[in-house]
Amino acid sequence: MNTAISQQGLVRFLALIPAYNEARRIIPVIHGALEHLPVLVVDDGSSDNTAAAAESEGALVLRQDPNQGKGVALRAGFKSALHGGYQGVLTLDADGQHDPSEIPAFLEKYVSTQADLVIGARDFSQIPPLRRLANSLGRITFSWAVGQDIPDNQSGYRLISRRLLQELLDSQEGGFEFEVEMIKVCIKRGYRLEWVPIRTIYADESSHISPLNHVRNFLRVVLQTRRDMRA
Repeated sequence: MNTAISQQGLVRFLALIPAYNEARRIIPVIHGALEHLPVLVVDDGSSDNTAAAAESEGALVLRQDPNQGKGVALRAGFKSALHGGYQGVLTLDADGQHDPSEIPAFLEKYVSTQADLVIGARDFSQIPPLRRLANSLGRITFSWAVGQDIPDNQSGYRLISRRLLQELLDSQEGGFEFEVEMIKVCIKRGYRLEWVPIRTIYADESSHISPLNHVRNFLRVVLQTRRDMRA
Protein backbone atom coordinates (compact mmCIF):
# COMPACT_ATOMS: atom_id res chain seq x y z
CA MET A 1 0.00 0.00 0.00
CA ASN A 2 1.42 3.38 -0.94
CA THR A 3 -1.24 5.77 0.30
CA ALA A 4 0.49 8.16 2.71
CA ILE A 5 -2.62 8.48 4.87
CA SER A 6 -2.81 4.71 5.36
CA GLN A 7 0.90 4.39 6.10
CA GLN A 8 0.73 7.11 8.72
CA GLY A 9 -2.02 5.22 10.50
CA LEU A 10 -4.44 8.14 10.32
CA VAL A 11 -7.20 5.99 8.85
CA ARG A 12 -7.87 2.27 8.80
CA PHE A 13 -10.35 1.43 6.09
CA LEU A 14 -11.17 -1.72 4.16
CA ALA A 15 -11.80 -1.76 0.41
CA LEU A 16 -15.01 -3.73 -0.10
CA ILE A 17 -15.88 -5.13 -3.53
CA PRO A 18 -19.23 -6.92 -4.02
CA ALA A 19 -18.98 -9.18 -7.07
CA TYR A 20 -21.24 -11.36 -9.18
CA ASN A 21 -19.73 -13.24 -12.14
CA GLU A 22 -16.86 -10.77 -12.55
CA ALA A 23 -13.89 -13.14 -12.85
CA ARG A 24 -12.89 -11.55 -16.16
CA ARG A 25 -12.75 -7.98 -14.86
CA ILE A 26 -12.13 -8.08 -11.12
CA ILE A 27 -8.36 -8.74 -11.06
CA PRO A 28 -7.19 -5.24 -12.13
CA VAL A 29 -9.69 -3.69 -9.70
CA ILE A 30 -8.24 -5.70 -6.80
CA HIS A 31 -4.69 -5.07 -7.94
CA GLY A 32 -5.26 -1.30 -7.96
CA ALA A 33 -7.15 -1.22 -4.66
CA LEU A 34 -4.46 -3.23 -2.86
CA GLU A 35 -2.01 -0.41 -3.53
CA HIS A 36 -3.99 1.64 -1.01
CA LEU A 37 -6.06 -0.59 1.27
CA PRO A 38 -6.63 -4.23 2.25
CA VAL A 39 -9.35 -5.74 0.06
CA LEU A 40 -12.39 -7.87 0.88
CA VAL A 41 -14.43 -9.34 -1.98
CA VAL A 42 -17.96 -10.60 -1.30
CA ASP A 43 -18.76 -13.16 -3.99
CA ASP A 44 -22.54 -13.00 -4.33
CA GLY A 45 -23.28 -16.51 -5.60
CA SER A 46 -21.17 -16.31 -8.77
CA SER A 47 -21.30 -19.24 -11.19
CA ASP A 48 -17.85 -18.46 -12.61
CA ASN A 49 -14.49 -18.42 -10.80
CA THR A 50 -14.80 -14.92 -9.35
CA ALA A 51 -13.82 -16.11 -5.85
CA ALA A 52 -10.76 -17.99 -7.07
CA ALA A 53 -9.62 -15.03 -9.18
CA ALA A 54 -9.99 -12.70 -6.20
CA GLU A 55 -8.07 -14.99 -3.88
CA SER A 56 -5.29 -15.44 -6.43
CA GLU A 57 -4.84 -11.67 -6.52
CA GLY A 58 -4.50 -11.46 -2.73
CA ALA A 59 -7.98 -10.38 -1.63
CA LEU A 60 -9.87 -11.89 1.26
CA VAL A 61 -13.09 -13.48 0.03
CA LEU A 62 -16.50 -14.04 1.58
CA ARG A 63 -18.92 -16.26 -0.33
CA GLN A 64 -22.68 -16.10 -0.14
CA ASP A 65 -24.72 -18.67 -1.99
CA PRO A 66 -27.13 -18.39 -3.69
CA ASN A 67 -27.04 -14.91 -5.20
CA GLN A 68 -28.81 -12.52 -2.80
CA GLY A 69 -28.26 -9.06 -4.24
CA LYS A 70 -25.82 -6.21 -3.85
CA GLY A 71 -27.37 -4.86 -0.67
CA VAL A 72 -27.01 -8.18 1.13
CA ALA A 73 -23.44 -8.57 -0.15
CA LEU A 74 -22.52 -5.12 1.10
CA ARG A 75 -23.96 -5.73 4.55
CA ALA A 76 -21.99 -8.98 4.80
CA GLY A 77 -18.88 -6.96 4.10
CA PHE A 78 -19.93 -4.31 6.63
CA LYS A 79 -20.21 -6.94 9.35
CA SER A 80 -16.76 -8.27 8.51
CA ALA A 81 -15.25 -4.77 8.61
CA LEU A 82 -16.89 -3.98 11.94
CA HIS A 83 -15.68 -7.27 13.40
CA GLY A 84 -12.18 -6.47 12.14
CA GLY A 85 -12.13 -3.12 13.91
CA TYR A 86 -11.96 -0.97 10.77
CA GLN A 87 -13.00 2.67 10.88
CA GLY A 88 -15.13 2.06 7.83
CA VAL A 89 -15.15 0.72 4.29
CA LEU A 90 -14.54 2.06 0.84
CA THR A 91 -16.82 0.33 -1.67
CA LEU A 92 -16.13 0.01 -5.37
CA ASP A 93 -17.62 -2.10 -8.11
CA ALA A 94 -15.94 -5.20 -9.52
CA ASP A 95 -16.56 -4.42 -13.19
CA GLY A 96 -13.93 -1.72 -13.67
CA GLN A 97 -16.25 1.30 -13.61
CA HIS A 98 -14.34 2.70 -10.63
CA ASP A 99 -10.68 3.68 -10.88
CA PRO A 100 -8.86 2.42 -7.75
CA SER A 101 -6.22 5.12 -8.15
CA GLU A 102 -8.86 7.58 -6.88
CA ILE A 103 -9.06 5.90 -3.46
CA PRO A 104 -6.72 8.51 -1.88
CA ALA A 105 -9.20 11.27 -2.75
CA PHE A 106 -11.85 9.57 -0.59
CA LEU A 107 -9.44 9.06 2.31
CA GLU A 108 -8.27 12.66 2.13
CA LYS A 109 -11.86 13.90 2.12
CA TYR A 110 -12.58 11.78 5.18
CA VAL A 111 -9.52 13.08 7.04
CA SER A 112 -10.37 16.71 6.24
CA THR A 113 -14.12 16.55 6.94
CA GLN A 114 -14.77 13.43 9.07
CA ALA A 115 -17.75 12.78 6.79
CA ASP A 116 -19.72 9.61 7.45
CA LEU A 117 -20.47 9.13 3.77
CA VAL A 118 -18.30 10.26 0.87
CA ILE A 119 -19.73 9.49 -2.56
CA GLY A 120 -17.90 9.60 -5.87
CA ALA A 121 -19.89 11.84 -8.20
CA ARG A 122 -19.74 11.06 -11.91
CA ASP A 123 -19.93 13.48 -14.82
CA PHE A 124 -23.31 12.56 -16.31
CA SER A 125 -22.36 14.06 -19.66
CA GLN A 126 -19.93 11.15 -20.06
CA ILE A 127 -22.59 8.48 -19.43
CA PRO A 128 -24.28 6.72 -22.41
CA PRO A 129 -27.55 8.50 -23.35
CA LEU A 130 -30.12 6.04 -21.97
CA ARG A 131 -28.25 5.61 -18.70
CA ARG A 132 -27.71 9.37 -18.53
CA LEU A 133 -31.46 9.94 -18.76
CA ALA A 134 -32.21 7.30 -16.11
CA ASN A 135 -29.54 8.62 -13.73
CA SER A 136 -30.59 12.24 -14.23
CA LEU A 137 -34.24 11.47 -13.53
CA GLY A 138 -33.23 9.41 -10.51
CA ARG A 139 -31.06 12.23 -9.19
CA ILE A 140 -33.83 14.81 -9.54
CA THR A 141 -36.43 12.55 -7.95
CA PHE A 142 -34.29 11.53 -5.02
CA SER A 143 -33.11 15.11 -4.41
CA TRP A 144 -36.80 16.02 -4.09
CA ALA A 145 -37.32 13.17 -1.63
CA VAL A 146 -34.53 14.21 0.75
CA GLY A 147 -34.96 17.95 0.29
CA GLN A 148 -31.42 18.70 -0.88
CA ASP A 149 -29.33 18.34 -4.00
CA ILE A 150 -27.90 14.85 -4.47
CA PRO A 151 -25.45 14.94 -7.40
CA ASP A 152 -25.28 11.15 -7.86
CA ASN A 153 -27.42 8.68 -5.90
CA GLN A 154 -26.44 5.60 -7.94
CA SER A 155 -22.65 5.74 -7.68
CA GLY A 156 -21.27 2.69 -5.90
CA TYR A 157 -17.89 4.31 -5.24
CA ARG A 158 -18.26 5.32 -1.58
CA LEU A 159 -16.49 5.72 1.73
CA ILE A 160 -18.70 4.79 4.69
CA SER A 161 -17.83 5.44 8.33
CA ARG A 162 -18.05 2.87 11.08
CA ARG A 163 -21.06 4.45 12.78
CA LEU A 164 -22.99 4.60 9.51
CA LEU A 165 -22.13 0.96 8.82
CA GLN A 166 -23.71 0.07 12.15
CA GLU A 167 -26.85 2.05 11.32
CA LEU A 168 -27.26 0.17 8.03
CA LEU A 169 -27.02 -3.41 9.28
CA ASP A 170 -30.77 -3.72 9.88
CA SER A 171 -31.76 -2.62 6.37
CA GLN A 172 -34.10 -4.91 4.49
CA GLU A 173 -33.08 -3.68 1.04
CA GLY A 174 -31.44 -6.51 -0.86
CA GLY A 175 -30.58 -4.94 -4.19
CA PHE A 176 -29.16 -1.71 -5.56
CA GLU A 177 -31.81 0.28 -3.70
CA PHE A 178 -29.75 -0.25 -0.56
CA GLU A 179 -27.28 2.37 -1.80
CA VAL A 180 -30.11 4.88 -2.16
CA GLU A 181 -31.39 4.10 1.31
CA MET A 182 -27.85 4.62 2.64
CA ILE A 183 -27.99 8.30 1.67
CA LYS A 184 -31.36 8.72 3.37
CA VAL A 185 -30.09 7.18 6.60
CA CYS A 186 -27.01 9.41 6.58
CA ILE A 187 -29.07 12.57 6.16
CA LYS A 188 -31.82 11.49 8.55
CA ARG A 189 -29.30 10.81 11.32
CA GLY A 190 -27.72 14.22 10.81
CA TYR A 191 -24.43 12.70 9.66
CA ARG A 192 -22.12 14.50 7.27
CA LEU A 193 -22.35 13.76 3.55
CA GLU A 194 -19.56 14.77 1.18
CA TRP A 195 -18.70 14.27 -2.50
CA VAL A 196 -15.58 13.79 -4.58
CA PRO A 197 -15.50 13.94 -8.39
CA ILE A 198 -14.52 10.66 -10.04
CA ARG A 199 -13.79 9.46 -13.54
CA THR A 200 -16.80 8.27 -15.50
CA ILE A 201 -15.87 4.90 -17.00
CA TYR A 202 -18.10 2.87 -19.30
CA ALA A 203 -16.83 0.03 -21.47
CA ASP A 204 -18.44 -3.33 -22.27
CA GLU A 205 -19.90 -4.00 -18.84
CA SER A 206 -23.42 -5.42 -18.68
CA SER A 207 -25.89 -4.58 -15.95
CA HIS A 208 -27.20 -7.19 -13.51
CA ILE A 209 -30.26 -5.00 -12.90
CA SER A 210 -33.73 -5.88 -14.16
CA PRO A 211 -34.89 -2.46 -15.45
CA LEU A 212 -38.57 -2.82 -14.60
CA ASN A 213 -37.91 -4.14 -11.10
CA HIS A 214 -35.26 -1.50 -10.53
CA VAL A 215 -37.62 1.34 -11.46
CA ARG A 216 -40.39 -0.10 -9.29
CA ASN A 217 -38.11 -0.54 -6.29
CA PHE A 218 -36.43 2.82 -6.77
CA LEU A 219 -39.77 4.62 -6.76
CA ARG A 220 -40.80 2.69 -3.66
CA VAL A 221 -37.63 3.79 -1.87
CA VAL A 222 -38.06 7.39 -3.05
CA LEU A 223 -41.62 7.60 -1.72
CA GLN A 224 -40.62 5.97 1.56
CA THR A 225 -37.71 8.39 1.83
CA ARG A 226 -40.00 11.36 1.29
CA ARG A 227 -42.32 10.13 4.05
CA ASP A 228 -39.41 9.48 6.44
CA MET A 229 -37.81 12.87 5.84
CA ARG A 230 -41.09 14.65 6.56
CA ALA A 231 -41.87 12.64 9.70
